[in-house]
Amino acid sequence: MNTTRQIPSSQNESWGFWHTLENQANKAWPLAMAAIAGATNQPFESLQLFLDSRFGRHFADDVLNQLNAGHTLPDAINAATQQWMTWKIGRQTSKDYGMPRGLPYLTGFVIHCEIVEESCIA
Repeated sequence: MNTTRQIPSSQNESWGFWHTLENQANKAWPLAMAAIAGATNQPFESLQLFLDSRFGRHFADDVLNQLNAGHTLPDAINAATQQWMTWKIGRQTSKDYGMPRGLPYLTGFVIHCEIVEESCIA
């Protein structure tokens, strides 16, 4: 039985992660989805919402910083993922977004994007 799930494509190529990485986006998207899924244990659908958001654009900026430091694309994505997992939700971010303090930044904003999407549908 094949349990491999299809990685969803970007629904916002004019903004977010995809737009920021421009000519590398096609290769970077599945790498980022895999790295973030491995780090956060969140579903691909939530990751797609995160990467298509303004937070995905900020994540992509950190990937670009790693590329400019000489890392390969896969290593740059993994480094940015680890960086975002190292950062923790602080008092002000917790207050602003309703996330628990101490939660890894990446996990918090992936979940936040899913909650925002669900509230728009409801």
